[in-house]
Amino acid sequence: MRPPAMQGIHHVALICSDYQRSKRFYSETLGLEILAEHYRAARQSWKLDLQLPDGSQLELFSFVGAPPRPSRPEAQGLRHLAFAVTDLDAWLDYLQQQGVSTEPVRVDEYTGKRFTFFQDPDGLPLELYQV
Repeated sequence: MRPPAMQGIHHVALICSDYQRSKRFYSETLGLEILAEHYRAARQSWKLDLQLPDGSQLELFSFVGAPPRPSRPEAQGLRHLAFAVTDLDAWLDYLQQQGVSTEPVRVDEYTGKRFTFFQDPDGLPLELYQV
């Protein structure tokens, strides 16, 4: 018996160390649309719903006392979050203008597509993958 079909990824949830800094990064620097923002007093936590043009979403959370997640050397768990872009060079120029450092562009050995990595304010590895 096969499982029922999935439709795709609905959202990815991120916990940040500085809510306002991460909110600016994802909404202003990366240009994701803010759908909703809620302060949850019982948890002393902010929740921000952001949407990408394809309808997929990021949830940005703040939690008091959340421990940092190691990423280098690569730790188990989420390895990176990749965004599909049509013009990688335009994004590289834009991120440089915003003061965001990127790694040198690489080429996927299996698809021949170009990609690069950069980090969010908490050091979470993000990828831009040219489609």
